[in-house]
Amino acid sequence: MFKTKTAGFSRLYYASKYSINGLKLAFISEPAIRQELAAIALLLPLACYLDVSLSEKLLMIMSLFIVIIAELLNSSIEALADRVSDEVHILIGKAKDIGSAAVFVSLLLVAIVWGSVLLKI
Repeated sequence: MFKTKTAGFSRLYYASKYSINGLKLAFISEPAIRQELAAIALLLPLACYLDVSLSEKLLMIMSLFIVIIAELLNSSIEALADRVSDEVHILIGKAKDIGSAAVFVSLLLVAIVWGSVLLKI
């Protein structure tokens, strides 16, 4: 049987509910998410406090959220890969490594944005 799709505000409600559940699950099960959220808890107020332009503040804050987005996607790839197989497989390793690379690149972006703003490069 096919599940009836919701529409309108009902769809928005359920999509939000699933998203919040995903954030809770990620927080509970992923140490990296907790570490990155702790860093954001320190850096977000700092970005708001610094005497920089609104555009610079927004770039600094956006770069922090990109790290969380990358980590959430990486965690979902890892969970799915672990569900598919627990044996060592070159393609599963490749998927996990590429997901990890996305997180690494997002962290580099934070360093570049924050460094550029703070050093006025």
